[in-house]
Amino acid sequence: MADTVFVLNGPNLNMLGLREPEIYGHDTLDDIADELHDQALALGLSIDMRQSNHEGHLIDWLHEANALPARAVLLNAGGLTHTSVSLHDAIKSITVPVIEVHLSNPHRREDFRHRSYIGMAAHGTIAGFGKLSYALALDAAARL
Repeated sequence: MADTVFVLNGPNLNMLGLREPEIYGHDTLDDIADELHDQALALGLSIDMRQSNHEGHLIDWLHEANALPARAVLLNAGGLTHTSVSLHDAIKSITVPVIEVHLSNPHRREDFRHRSYIGMAAHGTIAGFGKLSYALALDAAARL
């Protein structure tokens, strides 16, 4: 499993393509998964793409990625980015590198989005490039 990259997506990301396309784009999470799958194959990796609207699932999946161990985790925690001390603590408790991913640039948005509990614990952050953020993060994971 060391060649597997977990791609974890939090609340409301199942609504990509429908929710605020002017911010998040028209691609669905399945569209992004298809592109990442192809990119992963080209990099000699595989992805395990998951989405949940429940914080505890994300925490369990972080622990699972560490236990395997996975090569890395790409984490778009959605709104939990700005509120979840529990996700922060879960990231700090594992050794697998976590790369925070955002479609939009949180710093160009509402003030409450400027603080990232995920970013405080993550290996790095890639944000603001739409679906390309995921591709850039996967490339970074391959180089770690």
